Amino acid sequence: MTTPWPLRRTARSPLAPRVAAPREPVDPARIGRRVVRRRAKGMDVGAVAAALEDARFDARQDSRHEDLADDVRGPAELAEWERIAQLLAAAVPGTVCDPEADDVVQAELAADAAAAAAREAEHREAARVAARADELQALRELGTLEQTEPRTGDEAVRDELTRRAGGYVQADVDAWLAHALAAHLGHYRDPAAREEAAGLLTPPVLAHAALLVELARLVLGADVYQLAFAGRLATALPGAAGDLAVFLARVRS
Repeated sequence: MTTPWPLRRTARSPLAPRVAAPREPVDPARIGRRVVRRRAKGMDVGAVAAALEDARFDARQDSRHEDLADDVRGPAELAEWERIAQLLAAAVPGTVCDPEADDVVQAELAADAAAAAAREAEHREAARVAARADELQALRELGTLEQTEPRTGDEAVRDELTRRAGGYVQADVDAWLAHALAAHLGHYRDPAAREEAAGLLTPPVLAHAALLVELARLVLGADVYQLAFAGRLATALPGAAGDLAVFLARVRS
């Protein structure tokens, strides 16, 4: 039976603000192209040619105004009229503009849909991380964090807790993760998760875990109280702690 970790009570950290729903980034050029496509829908080659001349006239007028020098919507609209005019000129006579049959338009819509799905996935992940951070914070205040097994993604939750603390290292959370990594608890039972952790956790946490592994093999039955110095060493000198773990592994072998 192992000795439970010492209770670590921390001041309540303010809850993170609600994660805002993802919004489509404002892109004036894309807006301009959409406006042109709505106007051009159903136009034949003659109507598009007339609209193109109007767009060219507007572009010449806009070029006289310095405040429009950085405008991107106007040039995007002109370029879209030119593209549609070329498309209809190469089509069979009588063809009208149909965005649904336009490969360029459909490719852009597919890219927009993929980007929207990515933003939604990012939003869901941010909400998950925030909720898990709230849960771990509550467990810390109850003094039961050490009895909780980590889950996939808790490395990102560690980063969120650190961010909430203004960048200060959360020593108890780091020690919890290091112990779980060393003892193969939670998702760290999976070798792939342990390997992935090498790129997600900080050097002090990894060094702490490596040192715990070797010390536990050196002194069977050692509890967390007896190995508390490993965390202090890893925090202060992660390189030295890692070297010591490697040395102990060599001695054992």
